[in-house]
Amino acid sequence: MNVISLLPVGQVEEDILSSLEDGLGRAFGREVLRLRTAPEPVFAFDARRGQYSSSLILNEIAVTSPAVGGVVLAVTAVDLFIPMLSFVFGQAQVGGTTALMSVARLRQEFYSLPQDDVLLRTRALKECVHEVGHAFGLVHCSNVRCPMSLSHGIRQVDQKGTEFCESCAARLAEFMNAGTNATLTSRRSLAG
Repeated sequence: MNVISLLPVGQVEEDILSSLEDGLGRAFGREVLRLRTAPEPVFAFDARRGQYSSSLILNEIAVTSPAVGGVVLAVTAVDLFIPMLSFVFGQAQVGGTTALMSVARLRQEFYSLPQDDVLLRTRALKECVHEVGHAFGLVHCSNVRCPMSLSHGIRQVDQKGTEFCESCAARLAEFMNAGTNATLTSRRSLAG
């Protein structure tokens, strides 16, 4: 797994994408390549909920933008859900090749607060590190400062840092040294 491919899905601000390229490269020590922007995921819109199915988007990414020797991280501005939760910040398959993160609920404006672009970029990086961490084999962490901790709301996102705790960093190093996708046999999808 040498490369993280960043896939904008629909309209995502350039400053967010540039910030993610730099931050993900530092967090994982891997090259980050930006793919051509994919169209808005209208096929995944659920009119009853007014949200987009993260599972349908992930499946589409796996088919249309397959990862070659790495992980495809899709970033979108649409509000995501899975059937059992009212929303998700993102979703990924543990040990898989695709991950997805939305900036919709990371924006201060979503909570009727003034826009804060610096805070948005910080939150986006934390959640992208979280989802790519799943793709590289990590599961949820009980350390609330670790980016692999589960976030049920924006307060938990803000508690997190962007650097892995000692335990997750050690597991990540093991997975990367072992060639994560080749050696993991158990794959499951995690939202969060």
